[in-house]
Amino acid sequence: MDNLEVRQARADEQHVVANLMELYLHDLSEFWDEDMGPDGRFGYDLGAYWQLPTHVPFVFRFHGQYAGFALVNNDVCRPPNDRWMAQFFVMRRWRRRGVAGRAARAIFDALPGRWEVGQIPLNLPAQAFWRKVIGQYTNGAYTEPEGDQEAWDGPMQCFDNRTWPRAAPAAPRNGALG
Repeated sequence: MDNLEVRQARADEQHVVANLMELYLHDLSEFWDEDMGPDGRFGYDLGAYWQLPTHVPFVFRFHGQYAGFALVNNDVCRPPNDRWMAQFFVMRRWRRRGVAGRAARAIFDALPGRWEVGQIPLNLPAQAFWRKVIGQYTNGAYTEPEGDQEAWDGPMQCFDNRTWPRAAPAAPRNGALG
């Protein structure tokens, strides 16, 4: 696993994140009913991730190859939470090799805060993944709010990692969230 790199995406990688996003949205199409546009793409506006300090894009590289991405913002968070894992994707080729769990932990460590990680209700594999990763990361110190949420209607895990000992986090490229 020493060959995993998790870092904030650079401006010249916007097209890489956009391409990975299309693969991600294709994967999600079995769980939601979004249609492709007339151009044959799902489309996702990533502009805020290179414009707003509250939006931080990450890329993952494994053995020198792009393996996935994550988008973190604070758009959906319920106060007092300030970090939302908006999107998280690892290419099928690199799944079940520990890449996703390690990438998630690296992102959590890089951006200490009060986190929310939500999943589409029908995406049972994602729910199992996040419960396992967050459970291990927090040693079980997380909550799962029940019932309809105002901004997110689906399973969600919440935790606060602001005071945990960790390696020095990388400063967000766009500034801190929250």
